[in-house]
Amino acid sequence: MPEFAPQILRFDSLPSTNLEAAKRAVQGAPEGLCIVASEQTAGRGRLQRHWISPKNAGLYFSIILRPELDQRIWPLVTLMASIAVHDTLLDAYAVETDIKWPNDILVNESKLCGILAETVDTPLGRAIVVGIGINLTSKSFPPELEGIAASLEAAANQAVDPEVVLKALVNALGSYYQKLQQPAGTHEILRTWCAFSSYAQGKRIRVTDSNESFIGITRGLECDGALRVETDRAEIKIVRAGDVTNVRPWERRA
Repeated sequence: MPEFAPQILRFDSLPSTNLEAAKRAVQGAPEGLCIVASEQTAGRGRLQRHWISPKNAGLYFSIILRPELDQRIWPLVTLMASIAVHDTLLDAYAVETDIKWPNDILVNESKLCGILAETVDTPLGRAIVVGIGINLTSKSFPPELEGIAASLEAAANQAVDPEVVLKALVNALGSYYQKLQQPAGTHEILRTWCAFSSYAQGKRIRVTDSNESFIGITRGLECDGALRVETDRAEIKIVRAGDVTNVRPWERRA
């Protein structure tokens, strides 16, 4: 496997860093190309949600990857990215975070970072664009989302330097991405994700997708990163898509 060598392109404003990265991937951009913007005017999250991206308030970042892995386990790239963000925030600002399946980074159950991975077909083969949005300051989200969203500045209780976060993120992504593609890498990524996430085992959650909503207890991950959930009828359901939310003790069983 060739050495991973990220290259960073910076923009004052973009509709979406993921869209820019996807365009460049189709044009033949190499693996490791990173797109960073001071703001996004049409940022996107999972399930086609809008990702609020005010200027100089967050880190808006996308990277092109071309994994040499069976495409059936490409969802592990998303888990790998969430581990990298976890390490980034811990190393750069000593902020302990939780990972909500599959890829939300939380502080005290409030969302600090979102990750969106999208596949794109290119002349060099299929690639993955991984978009990462980190709330650096409280200006990255409207006041009405206080308590639902969180900022790194508040969590660290100090001013944060976007360049420090960016450097730590690129280093962590490179390290974990190379680890993922080692012979035992998939098992290592699954093990590390479970170690960093309170949602991996024994968490009572609600799963909602376009077809159903149910409550159950998490029972670890499948080899492709899908979430195992035991329902109240002792049935194991495998979740590969949908929303996961923590169920508070006082919530009604369903």
